Amino acid sequence: VLPERLQRREAERQQGVERQRQKKEAQVVKEEQSEFFVAAFSREREAVEALLTVGSLEEAAARLQGLQKLLTESVRFLAPYEVRQGQEAVARLQGDLAARRQQLQPKKKFAFRALKKEAPPGSEPRPAEPARPAAAAATPGPGPAEGEAGGPPLCGFSRAEDEELELGPAELLQRDVVLSELRGCRVRLRGNANTLRVRDCRGCTVLCGPVSTSVLVDGCSDCLLVLACQQLRTHRTRDSRFYVQVTSRAVIEGCTKVSFAPYTWSYPGMERDFESSGLDRNRNNWKLVDDFDWLATDKPSPNWSLIPEQERVSCWD
Repeated sequence: VLPERLQRREAERQQGVERQRQKKEAQVVKEEQSEFFVAAFSREREAVEALLTVGSLEEAAARLQGLQKLLTESVRFLAPYEVRQGQEAVARLQGDLAARRQQLQPKKKFAFRALKKEAPPGSEPRPAEPARPAAAAATPGPGPAEGEAGGPPLCGFSRAEDEELELGPAELLQRDVVLSELRGCRVRLRGNANTLRVRDCRGCTVLCGPVSTSVLVDGCSDCLLVLACQQLRTHRTRDSRFYVQVTSRAVIEGCTKVSFAPYTWSYPGMERDFESSGLDRNRNNWKLVDDFDWLATDKPSPNWSLIPEQERVSCWD
């Protein structure tokens, strides 16, 4: 009979062998899943590229949404660099789709402009109306954020301070929206946008209806963001709170002191916008967050947290 010490050592050895076997099997499954994803993703990407060149833009948009869904559902077993490559490819295709839509929009017909009436002699000049904040499409700024198309954004706001800003359903429908360099603004986006990028904003509140694909938040601080989307990516952001409806896992990188709670905004017509967006209202992974800067699996990331229930905002207007 083996001494108890040797029996214990043999049992530990067997357990170690079993752990190694399970780890190896899991790695094989993961590699097989990754290979399948790469092949499927490449095939769908090429199909979207072909449709954007000579095909239906509506079909291209539908296939692109499927490509985004494939990526978000595969994040759990992909390596970080594979996720980044997929995100960059999807963002590039979204930019190409927006550019093609812009090209195919009918040009405005020529019309004579009314002549400006001159003020009667001796009358005081009328004070100029305060200028509205410039739309992001007309504002030159620094280089595009990660994942942003190289061309100008189609709608949004830029370089405004302490303003109440709003876009409605007709202005947002399936368009790419950019909010950049805002300070102390409150923004309401009532409608269904295609993508949303929030870049270099400080002390702002952003209330956003359902976004069909992705939201990118980059370089923001002291912001309150209420977002519904398929994918949420947050880079270089601090001291900000997120109320989200997201169908995949949210991703953060280079972030500190960001916190999350479920989406609670509502407005007339929101259900119609959710139907248009294709988002599943019954699927919300608001508390599943992947921190690319925190690789430890046995300890929670110190860079994000959940907003305590008693501190959550429920009324926004």
